[in-house]
Amino acid sequence: MTSDRQPGSRSEPMLNAPAGIVWTLALLIAIHAGLDLLADSQREWWKLVLAFIPARLSEAGPLFAGDPPGAAVWSFVTHQFIHADWAHVGLNCAWLLAFGGAVAARVGMVRFALLGLTSGIAGACLFLLLHWDDAVPMAGASGAVSGLMGGACRFFFTAMDLGGLHAFRDAPGLVPRMTLRQTFADRRIRMLLGIWVVLNFATAIAAPYITSSGGGIAWEAHLGGFMFGLFAFALFDPFPNSGPEGPDRSERPLSH
Repeated sequence: MTSDRQPGSRSEPMLNAPAGIVWTLALLIAIHAGLDLLADSQREWWKLVLAFIPARLSEAGPLFAGDPPGAAVWSFVTHQFIHADWAHVGLNCAWLLAFGGAVAARVGMVRFALLGLTSGIAGACLFLLLHWDDAVPMAGASGAVSGLMGGACRFFFTAMDLGGLHAFRDAPGLVPRMTLRQTFADRRIRMLLGIWVVLNFATAIAAPYITSSGGGIAWEAHLGGFMFGLFAFALFDPFPNSGPEGPDRSERPLSH
């Protein structure tokens, strides 16, 4: 039997994503699987300890037996690594794979991690602002992933205009970053924003019926994370923006 593969050619990997993204996905899945192995009481305790609960900051004293005082601080970060059920972790992993790979390829894994974590913190801050006295726990990587999506908006459509995703993969640093003015002037981004907002509110309403836990979806964390990623992406991007007038559309696309 003959093979169509040319000598010296390389096969494409099954999962076309930076290694750091793959490890991040593996970490989120491993944490959820590990919590699933615990007894019900232990699993619920750990989820409460790691989840973000606004009332920790508005009320004096622990919220439940064994609630550590430090949880009011570390839960701004730790809530991003736990999820309500497998549907929740699976959805966040899918969105992370879709948008996280492009951001990591653009800015590198360290800046990618910092953007994701700070976006998740921003999402928790907006959730706190709107639910100051609530004792309902909030968990999941949705705020972080939303921030990565917001950051990707600053260069994704420019990459498409200059030669598509193949060109971006070959030279991600050569794709100009949109200014905020250009971002909000782009009809495609405004359309994406509208669709994203509608989907968030729709899933928030439908969440009790589509998740095994019966819990809601923290659209506030999604919104906070997305807006942070959109506005703050330049702080994490080591490459220059497109200048005040934007990229010249008459330029040749990036070489493939």
